[in-house]
Formats: sequence, C-alpha cells, structure tokens
Amino acid sequence: MMKRARFPLLLLPLLLCASPALADVLIGAAAPLSGPNAALGEQLRRGVQAAVDDINATGGIRGEKLAVQFADDGCDPRKAIDVATGFVSAGVKAVIGHYCSGASIPASKVYQKAGILEISPASTNPRYTDEGGWNVIRLVPRDDAQAGAAAALVLDRFPGQKVAILSDQSPAFAALAARFATALQQKGAAPALQQSFKAGTKDFAPLAQQVVQSGAGVVYLAGSYVEGGLIAQALRAAGSQAQIVSPDSLVTEDYGNQAKDAANGTLSSFTYDARKFPAAQSLVQRFRDQDQNAEGFTLYAYAAVQALAAAEEATGTLDSTRLAEWLRGGNRFDTVVGPVSFDARGDLAAPAIAWFKWSDGRYVEVDPKTLLPPILETTP
Repeated sequence: MMKRARFPLLLLPLLLCASPALADVLIGAAAPLSGPNAALGEQLRRGVQAAVDDINATGGIRGEKLAVQFADDGCDPRKAIDVATGFVSAGVKAVIGHYCSGASIPASKVYQKAGILEISPASTNPRYTDEGGWNVIRLVPRDDAQAGAAAALVLDRFPGQKVAILSDQSPAFAALAARFATALQQKGAAPALQQSFKAGTKDFAPLAQQVVQSGAGVVYLAGSYVEGGLIAQALRAAGSQAQIVSPDSLVTEDYGNQAKDAANGTLSSFTYDARKFPAAQSLVQRFRDQDQNAEGFTLYAYAAVQALAAAEEATGTLDSTRLAEWLRGGNRFDTVVGPVSFDARGDLAAPAIAWFKWSDGRYVEVDPKTLLPPILETTP
C-alpha cells in the first residue's frame, strides 16, 4: 500500500523541505497536502522531491544546487493565492504546481506579475493556458482533450446507452463535465441526466436513485476519488450496473481503497502510464525499493522539474521569461515520461490519451477497441 507523508493539522503556509542556505536556486512546489485530495498532492510532492534530489546528486543545474519549498494549497483558490504570495516573498525562481486547476489559475496571475515561471504537472482545465500569461506550462493533456476522448469512447463502445453526467461543483470538474456534455451533443446524443454534488457529501443514495431512474447505462463521473468511490458504491447498492467513465482523478489506488469491489470496471482517461516507459524504469524501481508507488502524477511531477532543468541548461539563465520562451518554442527534450515539447500556448505539442480499467483492486491500461458494452460485460 502506498505510504503517505503525514503533516500536522496546523501547517505553516510554506513547508520548508530544504534550506535555501544550502543551495543556490530555490523553487516552490504547491499541491493539496491535506484534505480530500491529499493523496494526489503527495504524488506531486514525491515526484518533485525525487527530481530535486537526483539533480543535486549529479551536481545541480550548471553547477547550482536546488532547494524546494512545499506548500499546501488545499486545492483552494484563495489559499493558492496566499501560497503564491508566500513563494514570491521567499524569492523562488520557479514553481512546480499547482495540482488543481482551481488553484493554478489564480496563482498563475501572482506569478506572472512577479515574473515567475509556473510548470504544472497536473492542472488540466483549458483556462490555465487559454487565459494564462507568458509564464504557464503544463505537462498533461487539457480537459477538452480528455472530455472529447471520453465522449468518443462512450459513443463508439457503448452505442445506444443513455448517459448520466455527475460532477462535483468545483470549477475544474464542472467545466470538464460541461465539455463532455457538449461533445456528446455535437454528435446528437443528449445526456439523460446531468447532476452536480458537493464535495464532502457522504450519502449518495439519492443521487444513485436518480441515475437508476434515468435509465443510464453509462455514468460520466467528474469528481475526486473520495466522492467517486462513494458514488460507485451507491450505484451498485442501488442496483445500477452502469459503466463508470471518469477523467484522471480516479487513477489512484485510493479510489480502489474507497470504492472497493464497486471500482471494478471503471474506465478512466489519463496520459499513458509512465511507469512502463523505458526512461522511467530505474526511477520506478527506486520508488518500489522505498515501498512507494510512482503512480498517477508522480512521474509527471518529476518531469516538470526536468523541464525546468532542461530550459535552464539550454538558456544558461534563471530568468523566467527566457525559460518560458525556450519551453514554448517547440524545443524537444527527454524526460522520464518520454520526449516532451510544448506549443506557443504552453500546452503539450502532442498530447496523448490512454484508458485505464479497474479490475481486482488495481487499474491497468487497456485498448478501448477491446471494450464491450456494459450489458455484455455483465452477462454471465
């Protein structure tokens, strides 16, 4: 089972993980290190720390060692602004994060004004780059890519099935659900049910009954692994065998721990499992040796630090404007998640969507062309 760092309830805005006095370059890293998304924030923390340690072990970047300050933004926009302001005061040269789009977007405005580059390994809301300044980069596909892929999957592999769309009320998940609905409607398929819920809800029996009454054979679930697991259990308890389809928020062991047997069959979109990439094998094994799992966004967080290092090596500067220009210039470089390059907006130049299916308490990458409609999958 994945081990997580535990933090006291009373957290300072910045969690100092390496003393700036012992290094030449200070960077910040922000993620939800407490609350319902803490397991996902731990993936970012783990990946960033490993990358910083590895870079320092080989002499740093152009001979300069890195130090990193971790901050808990709780995926909260107001707290993210406080974190960003703290990073600016601390003199960070760049920021890895934030994890949630709802935190990354407002924080990016603070960083832009202060002249600081922000590289997110996890924020997927299109607004992050569409409305962002010169200083934003992301290492994962946008929501519109994930939502479009999910709509195409549902229409192709589950034809004729009614679709229910469930999302929590956070801006990121609400936007993702809306884009999925739009993608369906553009193909002439109207959702049978669209319903939102509050993060922190414990009883999803009424929502499950709505899904049953709608006759939905597919449920698109845009929410965290906490509520996602409870919803999956509620659906099965209500007698629904609807196929659950989700974005990358359910690609974590914690969803399986929460949903238990109800997780079986869930399909989740994500980038390809970087743990299988040849470039990542030695790092993945090192995590295993430490009884840790390099799942989810762990390796993408590591790659975000590599992106920063590649830009600094190539430009010979710590000036964020020049670093961003180099990264957005289409320059291709190697990372643990494979060769990477970005477009002029700061998005991946060649995003790829993979599908993962939950079975027997774990998720495995699958070929969507082999998937069967839910009525066939549940037939004895």
